[in-house]
Amino acid sequence: MRNLTLLTDLYQLTMGYGFYRHKKHEEEVVFDLFFRKNALITYSIAAGLEQAMDYLLHWRFDDEDIAYLRGLKLFDEDFLDYLKNMRFTGDVYAVKEGTPVFPGEPILTVKAPLIQAQFAETALLNIINHQTLIATKSSKICRATNGQGVVMEFGLRRAQAPDAGIYGARAAIIGGCSSTSNVIAGQMFDVPVAGTMAHSWVMDYPTEYDAFRAYANAYPDNCLLLVDTYDTLRSGVPNAIKVFKELQAEGHKPKGIRLDSGDLAYLSKKARKMMDDAGFPDAMICVSGDLDERSINSLLQQGAKIDSWGVGTRLITSEDLPALGGVYKLAAVVEKDGTVTPKIKLSDNTAKITNPAFKNLYRLYDKDNGMAIADLITLHNEKVVEDKPLTLFHPVETWKEHEVENFRAEPLLQTIVKGGKLVYEFPHIMEVQAYSKRELSKFWEEYLRLDVPQVYKVDLSKKLHTLKINMIGAIRKDAQEKSKGKK
Repeated sequence: MRNLTLLTDLYQLTMGYGFYRHKKHEEEVVFDLFFRKNALITYSIAAGLEQAMDYLLHWRFDDEDIAYLRGLKLFDEDFLDYLKNMRFTGDVYAVKEGTPVFPGEPILTVKAPLIQAQFAETALLNIINHQTLIATKSSKICRATNGQGVVMEFGLRRAQAPDAGIYGARAAIIGGCSSTSNVIAGQMFDVPVAGTMAHSWVMDYPTEYDAFRAYANAYPDNCLLLVDTYDTLRSGVPNAIKVFKELQAEGHKPKGIRLDSGDLAYLSKKARKMMDDAGFPDAMICVSGDLDERSINSLLQQGAKIDSWGVGTRLITSEDLPALGGVYKLAAVVEKDGTVTPKIKLSDNTAKITNPAFKNLYRLYDKDNGMAIADLITLHNEKVVEDKPLTLFHPVETWKEHEVENFRAEPLLQTIVKGGKLVYEFPHIMEVQAYSKRELSKFWEEYLRLDVPQVYKVDLSKKLHTLKINMIGAIRKDAQEKSKGKK
């Protein structure tokens, strides 16, 4: 296993050294990881938590790491000795993998000594940003099929790097894919693998029929033939049917065909009729070739007859949104007496003003129909009372508020790590996928649709809203007074 401890930005180490020199490194702090609003994002599917915790709980500055850092000539030996023995000793709270999450809400919170919490930033963002991005893209692609067929992840050869392919495949499964072509991901995560043949198989034989027959001999009970190497309707499908009849005569059931190019709507409808007329109504049609949620949606609107979708490049790279944009911000400092001092970042861009304090996150559901109403960010120890109306406050447009009633509140942040020890048991990835699908079913389609989705409310409790407004006012008042003093 590679030692990824130095999977970080240099400034995490230089800040850590500064904290150490000023004896602030053991100060307890709270950081939140969240993503900001993006025009292409409605919901996201949280993913990557297991790998993020594996990094956090196993970082080790080995002799090679220390020698490299010494060579940078930025740190003294006392600090290098400190790093050699530094382990994560804090707490982590996070939403479960597979949870639908929305802009602005804390999906992971770290409460730890300052040097540890700060050092963790880069790796946590790298891991969670990537897997959440791909899980979200996968979810949208799978939803676009509207239950017509399953989606197979085919992206390894187009992923930007081996790890992007491996962990992208993991995230794609969380988002809803039934299988992956990625064999090492199948082995590592115990998920189904799938694949057929390439055009080179067909091209290597004297004729297309010879190629199909040879493949059928090798896989008589799993015979899915790629039919677009030469001429899909004049050659590919007729030759596939011929081989299917031979398999049937030998007591085997052919699996189907794959289309990888051309007008997939037209070809799938024609191929479906040809196979039905030949007596193979159960033979499936699998398609591949630069698919995504929009092309799938278009194909279905055209009446395409497709049973399985192989999606590669546009899934594994999340082509239309190549970065999630998650951020990691200081939210509070815990004083020596246990008092929690909230911290806030201001900006001329109101969307970049952070929500202060050590917080909790709840999802509110309508008691009658069980559907999600809104997410509520509260102070960490704040209680949500369900038996009376509750006023929610918009986190940015602070004049907006609305009232909800007849609801139940479900906390979303789970305790994952306590005192540097893992206290949460990660479920199998297929259980995560099933959980994610169940959670998505609790949202109205208006919040999930591809085009112009309704904005799902992520609001603040009255106490947190009041704290935020008071902090903003106090900081701006102080700045104005100092500005007047200079004049």
